[in-house]
Amino acid sequence: MTPRGILVTGGTGFIGGHLIRRLRARGVTVWVWSRDTRGARKKLGAAVNVVGTLSEIPAETPIDGIVNLAGAAAIGPPWTRSRRRVLVESRVKTTEAVIAWCATRAQRPRALVSASAIGFYGPGEDEWFDESSPPRPGVFQSDLCRLRELATSPAEALGVRVVNPRIGLVLGADGGILQRLALAARVGGAAVIGNGRQWMSWIHIDDMVRVLERALEDETWSGPVNAVAPEPVRQRDFQRALTRALHRPLLLRVPAFLLRAGLGEMAELLIKGQRVAARRLQASGFQFAHTTLESALRNLTSNEKGEET
Repeated sequence: MTPRGILVTGGTGFIGGHLIRRLRARGVTVWVWSRDTRGARKKLGAAVNVVGTLSEIPAETPIDGIVNLAGAAAIGPPWTRSRRRVLVESRVKTTEAVIAWCATRAQRPRALVSASAIGFYGPGEDEWFDESSPPRPGVFQSDLCRLRELATSPAEALGVRVVNPRIGLVLGADGGILQRLALAARVGGAAVIGNGRQWMSWIHIDDMVRVLERALEDETWSGPVNAVAPEPVRQRDFQRALTRALHRPLLLRVPAFLLRAGLGEMAELLIKGQRVAARRLQASGFQFAHTTLESALRNLTSNEKGEET
């Protein structure tokens, strides 16, 4: 059943923007909670209801589900003590506020879809991670995801179904990691990082949006769901495929020690990866539009050949 109303946090971001466009195309009323209401209204348009506080949403307005995408970007400034606090609080406090708001509603949302990430598993080598794999206490990227997932637990006591998509590297032409890598590749800056053997567990933005929609609507879904395509690739193979799609060379290599020297622990996001299985998605019968990296890149860079001629 198509939901009547959906509340989105982080709605001005890359994933949120794509999700909102999809929901609006289906006739869903979308509410966005944003600290920058003016900027959000300018970006999202008049058809999206933007509020600066959750209390602005009328009590009689039906909100069938919440998609919680808010959180400061993990790849950015080095992970100093103050930066770590920002990363944690931007995720946990938003989640706590959303759940506290749910408790005030006479008719509570049926589902809370709260974004996590495959960083939950910490860095790996060649082993597969699925939804039953444990976190890595003491590894910041893992702790960050675990704390956000723990923050959703009180929603269950309110009768709200909780889904925690553990999101991989989301590929889109207009945002996310692919936009940055493609920009570098177009000017000859594509590079293998370290030995290039680290795994990249990715998902096309269209499939990512469909995962979020399914999580909102499918009452059999709860708990963690790895939002990744079935076929992860090694970093060097990702770069080879990307430069091939863009008709550019792959000439550079960035030593791991340089990244560690400049970025500290955050460098591990680039130097090490996770080989993550889409076990629950596949078991649920989810139909991917793009199961291979080649298919995804062909779709997302389809205009490049025309630019070259």
